[in-house]
Amino acid sequence: MNALIEKLKEYAELPAIIWNDRFYSYNELFVKCNEALEFIQQNGVNEGEVVSLIGDFTPNTIALMFALIQNNNIIVPFNSTIKHSEQVKLDIACVQKTLLVDVTNDNYSIEGRDNLGEHLLYDTIRERKKAGLVLFTSGTSGNPKGAVHDFSRLLAKFNIARKSMSTVNFLLFDHWGGLNTMFHTLSNGGTVLTLRDRKPDSICAFIEKHKIELLPASPTFLNLMLMSEANKSYDLSSLKLITYGTEPMPLSTLERLKKAFPEVKLQQTYGLIELGVMRSKSESDNSLWVKVGGEGFDTRVVDSLLEIKADSAMLGYLNAPSPFTEDGWFMTGDEVEVKGEYIRILGRKSEIINVGGEKVYPQEVENIIQELDNIAEVTVFGQKNPIMGNIVCAKIRLASDEEKKVFVTRLKIHCKEKLQSFKIPVKIIIEDEPQFSERYKKKRQ
Repeated sequence: MNALIEKLKEYAELPAIIWNDRFYSYNELFVKCNEALEFIQQNGVNEGEVVSLIGDFTPNTIALMFALIQNNNIIVPFNSTIKHSEQVKLDIACVQKTLLVDVTNDNYSIEGRDNLGEHLLYDTIRERKKAGLVLFTSGTSGNPKGAVHDFSRLLAKFNIARKSMSTVNFLLFDHWGGLNTMFHTLSNGGTVLTLRDRKPDSICAFIEKHKIELLPASPTFLNLMLMSEANKSYDLSSLKLITYGTEPMPLSTLERLKKAFPEVKLQQTYGLIELGVMRSKSESDNSLWVKVGGEGFDTRVVDSLLEIKADSAMLGYLNAPSPFTEDGWFMTGDEVEVKGEYIRILGRKSEIINVGGEKVYPQEVENIIQELDNIAEVTVFGQKNPIMGNIVCAKIRLASDEEKKVFVTRLKIHCKEKLQSFKIPVKIIIEDEPQFSERYKKKRQ
């Protein structure tokens, strides 16, 4: 962490953050970090305590994050939009104090909480005299799990200088993808551009205004942007790189994205809350084959399932069994195909639909359906059936009104041309409700 603090001084008057259309220099951020450290120490935040930090990528939220790391606290980040239903995560994490940042004016305050218990994993971090980080899985395919990290291991990679670009912090503050973008940008002298509104029109306007070079986003967001044609209403010529991850990318979306941005490099990323973000290299801009790994990561495939060994791996879950093999490999649950050094992610093992003994990957069926015109979103899932075990169902949101009978007929014809019979959806639900969470990630419950 000291190296990161030194870099703040080194970059001096360079712009570190743009928030509310104001530039904050690295010197200003350095001063805010010192003020935040003084604040938490004066308010009785002791080394090793579990502290939740509720905010966004505002100057003071970032400064408080740096201060808590310097103070060797175990940090539990939450978005400023934390819902009442998420309060249970504070209990799971045994949070002792809460730092709350008002994202409208960047003022902050502190509250105490009743200590509801302890966890053995925290003892390991305290014995090392390091900062800790607790991140919760999104829960889009199950109950959220709390992953406990030695923060120093996640931060180690930022000691290596890399190229930096002006970047939209699209991914959220409580997600390692979002924090990874922030730390990478600040450790290399780049500028963090903070958003309040993550709608496609707002993002595109922001890119045009600030000449953004890098857009890290989810496939769901990129699909919605293309569907809305927001990208056609703004000058996005400053973009050099679009990275996509957090969920599988439909090939049809990738092809449309390349057509819309022929001069922009497209790169698939692969990261997990339990491990961090790995370096990755797409086989080509319009290919879903990707090479993942890099320094500090080893990969292997066992029974078609991807396993990863990482220096930055979490210590374990707060509220779930260990997902590691006896020899220390993390079982991702992602089923993959292998082609030399490259892999292609087929989907989560837990999401595979068993139809009469045959495997159906929801992502494969979704890809085929999304080839059709007038598809805004589609989610494929299984439903229990007494004869087949399960049947394939598709929940679809149309881009514009269309008679259901006409749409279902052309969907069936298209699927029969492209899919084996057991993969064709038996039940088709058309609804107007969005199928994504506030993270712009497909909800699969």
